[in-house]
Amino acid sequence: MLPDFLTDYLVATVRLTVPLAFAAIGGMYSERSGVLNIALEGMLLTGAFTSAAIAFYTGNPWLGIIVTAIVGGIVGLLHGFLCVSLGVNQLVSGLAINLVAAGLTSFWARIIFAGGSNEQLPSIPPLIIPYLANIPGLGKVLFQQDIFVYLLLFLIAATTYLLFNSSIGLTLRAVGEYPQAAASTGISVVKVRYLAVIISGCLASLGGAYLSLVQVKYFAEGMSAGKGFIAIAALIFGRWHPIGTALASLLFGATEALQLRIQALGANIPYQFLIMLPYAIALLALVGLAGKSAPPAALGIHYSRKN
Repeated sequence: MLPDFLTDYLVATVRLTVPLAFAAIGGMYSERSGVLNIALEGMLLTGAFTSAAIAFYTGNPWLGIIVTAIVGGIVGLLHGFLCVSLGVNQLVSGLAINLVAAGLTSFWARIIFAGGSNEQLPSIPPLIIPYLANIPGLGKVLFQQDIFVYLLLFLIAATTYLLFNSSIGLTLRAVGEYPQAAASTGISVVKVRYLAVIISGCLASLGGAYLSLVQVKYFAEGMSAGKGFIAIAALIFGRWHPIGTALASLLFGATEALQLRIQALGANIPYQFLIMLPYAIALLALVGLAGKSAPPAALGIHYSRKN
């Protein structure tokens, strides 16, 4: 039996991990195809706003999730168009999407939510698994969660199988490692990269939907608060592997949950230091991996048939 404080800490860890993991695994699809995706922050924020707006107007959070995935795919399509078709620098494209997303969501939030800070949204109820939910401690952590948590577990398993045990995964990895060789076998590098970036946008936006519909139940300006960049760190720390990326997201989620618990206990530590703790851990993780984590060989390199 887990003590109550440990159970609450683990529940908080899971809740803080979910948006990071959705964004990081979404980024993995894009970067495995060779398209650098710095736009995860903007995709998260777009997803949070879209799901909140749809749920607010319709009272149906499930419709909000569906529309969010579509809008996230459109943002991914925009990133793909800029990077794959126009050959825009992938870093610049991602940063531009982040800035546009921050500006547009803030503008519309002030119109729709009268400031965007206190409109309560319809929530997603937890899915309680019979019998297993009654296990002391672990039942609350693992078997009384919402659909996003179970969807994330399925996504991790499915992505791992797809990436390393299917022809689709082989194609995706080939495009990200050596697109010229992939093209010589008849693979459309452009189509694969477009599809990968669209999937990336869909998954990252679902992480944003979790933020607004489950984690806080309202929309606030800039509520992604750098989570997209932590997701990128988790992706690198996890070495572009679904399981490694998920575990890295769990580490960062646990760190954020820890700093919240320390603040709640009233420790005599400046709260600014506690707030920066997850970002410091992310930085330390990346420094520790310097020279050890090899990205896909063609990551960030524009492909054209003339290459």
